[in-house]
Amino acid sequence: MKPIWITVFLLAFTVLASGADPLSIKDYTASIEKWRAESEAKLKSDTGWLTVSGLFWLKEGRNTFGSAPGNDLLLPASVPARAGVFIRTGKRIGVEFNPGVAVTLRGRPVTKVAALVNDEKAAEDILVLGKVSLFVIDRGTKIGIRMRDLDSQFRREFTHKTWFPVRPEYRVVARFIPQPERVVRIPNIVNELEEHKVIGVTEFSLKGATYRLEPVVDGNQLFFILKDKTAGKQTYAAGRYLYTDLPKDGQVVIDFNKVYNPPCVFTPYATCPLPLKHNQLPIPIPAGELKYDGH
Repeated sequence: MKPIWITVFLLAFTVLASGADPLSIKDYTASIEKWRAESEAKLKSDTGWLTVSGLFWLKEGRNTFGSAPGNDLLLPASVPARAGVFIRTGKRIGVEFNPGVAVTLRGRPVTKVAALVNDEKAAEDILVLGKVSLFVIDRGTKIGIRMRDLDSQFRREFTHKTWFPVRPEYRVVARFIPQPERVVRIPNIVNELEEHKVIGVTEFSLKGATYRLEPVVDGNQLFFILKDKTAGKQTYAAGRYLYTDLPKDGQVVIDFNKVYNPPCVFTPYATCPLPLKHNQLPIPIPAGELKYDGH
């Protein structure tokens, strides 16, 4: 058995070699635990995925909505029986509310909107009817209304996230290999193809072997849609997600301790993109978030 001081030295060397802050393993572990707690708090918040409790694909023309049976979009009982109608004209979605229905948009009362801004924009139009909010999502050929409900069953019944123990050796510094910017089409869980921008690939080493992952650009971050050999066993079968900073000095820090479950684990009304074949690692990555509630 190695003396304790040798074990501590080797762990510290691993953290340093991976590019982690050299303060201490204790500090690094605490930072990951803090990040994980914040991740769970975000999930449980009023705008977290646990409140997403409906997704309604719109047909061309008029789509009535409200809490009464017979509406095209059947909403919770807290919403008026006949609230109004969404009007689809191609990708343009308008809405009209029936008299007496209290609705706000950006804090102001509205009775109709000619064209709602969808979720591809940074500030989509969110219609608020008490504890229920509605907004437009654009998914290829499908245009729909996503619903949030502050009293969602998913939110009420949520327990907690679970994670692998923090393992500093799964924080790696990858080489970023730039490529000409291109658009890739990635399938999602509702069988649509989403377009994402790619600017290069990452290359990193784990346990003496070299691997590659191709992230997409999401705002001012890189977004990894990945899968490894723990999928379907210890982790969610369809894969997991990870965000990192954009490349700096030809490098990207990939911290698998922050790999997390996609939102479709927590609500059936998410439209999660799925990992392409080249982002399915041939090894297990026993780091990050574990399965949730049988998923």
